Amino acid sequence: MQRHRVMISAAVVAAAIGFVPTAAQAADQPAERTGSVSATIDSATAAAAKSAVFRSPAERTVRKSAGAGASAAAAKDNQSLSVGLEASGTSAHGISLQSQINTGAGSSVRVDIDWGDGRTDTEQVTQAKLLTSKHTFAQVGKHKVTVTLTDQNNNVTATNSVEVQALGSKFTPHAPTRLLDTRSGIGGSNRPVTPYGVARVKVGGNSGIPDDATAVALNLTVVSPRSGGHITAYPSGTEQPTTSNVNFTAGQTVPNMTIVPVGADGYVELVNRSYGDVDLLADVTGYFSRSDAAGGYTALEPTRIVDSRAGLGTWGQVAGQSQFSVQVAGRGAIPSSNVTAVALNVTVTGPRGAGHLTVFPSGQQAPGTSNVNFSANQTIANSVIVPVGPDGQINVRNGAWDPADVVVDVVGYYTPNGGAAYLPVLPTRLHDSREWDLPVKGQDYRWLPLADGRPGNTAYVLNTTVTNTRGSGHLSVAPDPNTWAQYKNDTWKPPTPPNSSNLNWTKGATVPNLVQASTGRTGVIDFWNRGWEPADLVVDMFGVYQQN
Repeated sequence: MQRHRVMISAAVVAAAIGFVPTAAQAADQPAERTGSVSATIDSATAAAAKSAVFRSPAERTVRKSAGAGASAAAAKDNQSLSVGLEASGTSAHGISLQSQINTGAGSSVRVDIDWGDGRTDTEQVTQAKLLTSKHTFAQVGKHKVTVTLTDQNNNVTATNSVEVQALGSKFTPHAPTRLLDTRSGIGGSNRPVTPYGVARVKVGGNSGIPDDATAVALNLTVVSPRSGGHITAYPSGTEQPTTSNVNFTAGQTVPNMTIVPVGADGYVELVNRSYGDVDLLADVTGYFSRSDAAGGYTALEPTRIVDSRAGLGTWGQVAGQSQFSVQVAGRGAIPSSNVTAVALNVTVTGPRGAGHLTVFPSGQQAPGTSNVNFSANQTIANSVIVPVGPDGQINVRNGAWDPADVVVDVVGYYTPNGGAAYLPVLPTRLHDSREWDLPVKGQDYRWLPLADGRPGNTAYVLNTTVTNTRGSGHLSVAPDPNTWAQYKNDTWKPPTPPNSSNLNWTKGATVPNLVQASTGRTGVIDFWNRGWEPADLVVDMFGVYQQN
């Protein structure tokens, strides 16, 4: 079996959270460069931190006598005792604090750093210096950090504070709601998006989504495009990336899930990269923010919970205009309580007519949104994030008039009292087999060391696209039991292909799908071509989940 790895440099695109890929190498060829995607993530978070710096200058220092033994004269004379503060986020939970300390007349100064979360660090300095301290918060959100200098010779203190915020955010499920429909005017436009035109989707402050939402989970659907092309989603106010979210051919109606950062003005932008007009739909299923009440993500190895073909979860093809319920809370590794939403991959196969599937929480009426659109006899998948009903169930509705088989794989869940925080990055291409003439062979896999040496990175949000397909097949994405070191020293063992699917294709098709890929225990992720013919693989990154 042939196996390939992809090496990524740590270069960062100027003024953006972006990465530059190096040349891919076959595993049996010498790599010209070293480095890993983990280094790329470090560079990305460093770039993000530059745009989120928190400061409190030394002029804000408050000095006072520290007790009965303090000398008023000394306090008056030691006006230079001060501390200036500058902080920036380093990861989803991490902060780097720089304290510019001026000891003034004191020969020895104790530095107490109160991180605002019940934890304190203490340092001792004997002269003016720039003190760098790092801290990891248990929770995302704002924290007030207070630094106190104590002149131990004169019992004089000097205090300064700064409000800081790490880069991570957590998820709040949202009842499936349509934010954009260019056919009907929802979202402000009732005309198709013109070739290379941009549709703006208001997210912050819309339909109950807070103004400070950092990213949004949207199901994007292209309807009856006039020519082939793709849609790219990105935060308003930033440069258009070179990635893609939804690929389509003329006349095709196709959906794809995306998690995209929200611009500073509360908007997400969708560019139509085709030579024809296209109608667009955007349905929200949740958003990310730094609210204490939001939920963290726990990634799972893909597990099948519904397969109507085998009688798993429901019996036989799902009749048209009908629905069935699925118990998710308490299923397998999913907790029995406090689960607010689940991340799924939903596949339709063998439909007898055109239609769509809608996935929604139990206890509610089916919304006027869609998750998977299909034509007769088509097999197509889409990533879905759906709120869980109060009874721990979700519903799947077949909106077609004819029966269809349904397959559901669960890949993770959200809980308010645990899980990883999400760190959004600007959409960035990590791998494109077309660039290096290395398509993935049939029944083979491509492995990427996305979190090697970074156990805190528990999952990545990726858009995977298969193109130049020479036959039918499906893509399976799952953690690899081998480490990067095992591949490098040739002690790896062939992994077992997973019993799940992320996207399906036919000969000559280009098919994308969002993947929330677990890093497993090794940090290496496999992309399996389960077809019998070669296919090209494109992997774009949109963010990473990080555990504190």
